[in-house]
Amino acid sequence: MKQTLDLRIGQHLTITPQLQQAIRLLQLSSIELEQEIREALDKNPLLEEGEHTDGDGASSDEGATEPETPPAEESADTEIDFDGDNNVTELDWGDDYEIVSSKSPSGDEGPDDNFEARNSQPTNLKEHLLWQLQMTAFSDRDRMVAMAIIDAIDEDGYFVGGIEDVLITLPELELGDDEILTVLHQVQNFDPVGVGARNLGECLDLQLRRLDPATPYRDTARLLTDGPYLKLIGQHDFKEIKRLTHLESEALGQALALLKGLNPRPGSLVATTQSAYVVPEVIVKKRRGSWRADLNVAAMPKLRINSQYERLIQRGRATAQDRFLHDHLQEARWFLKSLQSRNDTLLKVARVIVDRQRAFFDHGPEAMKPLVLHDVAGEVGMHESTVSRVTTNKYMMTPRGIFELKYFFSSHVGTADGGTCSATAIRSLIRKIVESEPPNRPISDSKIAEMLEVQGINIARRTIAKYRESLSIPPSSHRKSLV
Repeated sequence: MKQTLDLRIGQHLTITPQLQQAIRLLQLSSIELEQEIREALDKNPLLEEGEHTDGDGASSDEGATEPETPPAEESADTEIDFDGDNNVTELDWGDDYEIVSSKSPSGDEGPDDNFEARNSQPTNLKEHLLWQLQMTAFSDRDRMVAMAIIDAIDEDGYFVGGIEDVLITLPELELGDDEILTVLHQVQNFDPVGVGARNLGECLDLQLRRLDPATPYRDTARLLTDGPYLKLIGQHDFKEIKRLTHLESEALGQALALLKGLNPRPGSLVATTQSAYVVPEVIVKKRRGSWRADLNVAAMPKLRINSQYERLIQRGRATAQDRFLHDHLQEARWFLKSLQSRNDTLLKVARVIVDRQRAFFDHGPEAMKPLVLHDVAGEVGMHESTVSRVTTNKYMMTPRGIFELKYFFSSHVGTADGGTCSATAIRSLIRKIVESEPPNRPISDSKIAEMLEVQGINIARRTIAKYRESLSIPPSSHRKSLV
């Protein structure tokens, strides 16, 4: 094969570091963006955080309002005298006023400095149970058995082990079955109510036993915690339950309502969950009869370049200090430009969404219009991937609640008159139909499809089932109730 040299001219796109930074900032949520800005402030000495003013943006008055802080004189721990009209007449500091430090002379923290750390709650169910075990009068032998039982309790609060497992764990104690059951009953008295149960029926019965004996239908509900009855309740076979228990419909319905108020997973009451905070970046309000979207300036830190460091840069010099400042100045300018580009893109997309979904803001989810990324991308002159990035993990605060920007995008279904209806509107109609159905005669998916067809929406039964499952609504056979 003969080797030759060819000269070709071509073009290819190279993503610069600045463009990569702009793309990365575009897809960050408000909380992630705040963390990114804090890191940039720590790394770049030419960046500093400024203060928001009234001219910082159209939505400077739309952000979260800051709490009013009292004047320093009134917030101090002083004696204030008032006259009959509640006016301050005298402020007496006294001759012996001195500041008392909250720290001890040795430099250690005072008695209240670490109050939260010393009084923090246990972090999981096992620690919560062990904490109660330490405050319960147990013998050393029973304490070891209780610890073995607690080790066998899962996150839902159920004793998943058996008496045989405890015997195998503690062979040196030569325990008996009755002794282990006695300790188990003591552990079942711990908080949360129902913990240590061996099955669902026992868990519900433990909670019912803690109720006031005068509670109406308490004994009837305890009867239904038996295994066979719970299985029939799960199958919604109320006729068989009434046949076996000889209960009237009213008594059975009240007992079932009492059971529904119990917690089948008591361990979840102690499980620690991390709160997820949402900071809306766009605020929508109605002004002069039209809906308008503006950026939430209060959620966006204002950055600027440090003017003092910028003056230190002397052009034409090649010292190490000058190169250091010049490099960081370029990084700061690119970072500010990327932030501005992110805000502009977010505002453009948000205003297009509000303009397309005005019916939603006026009438609610049932009036949601079909909208896809391609529609918004064509109107703002951007690629669909850019619109997808800017609408991910970004939230909009409206008079109807806080929604992710992705919420306003949905597919469409054809109508009888040749129009379209969004999937979000159909889900809202399904929820409304289910909420208004009689408890003892739930509406099936086929009937819901017929009801929507009357409204001009042609949709198949299997599509109704898909939308119903996305709303976490059980099928009609599981929605039947006596109350």
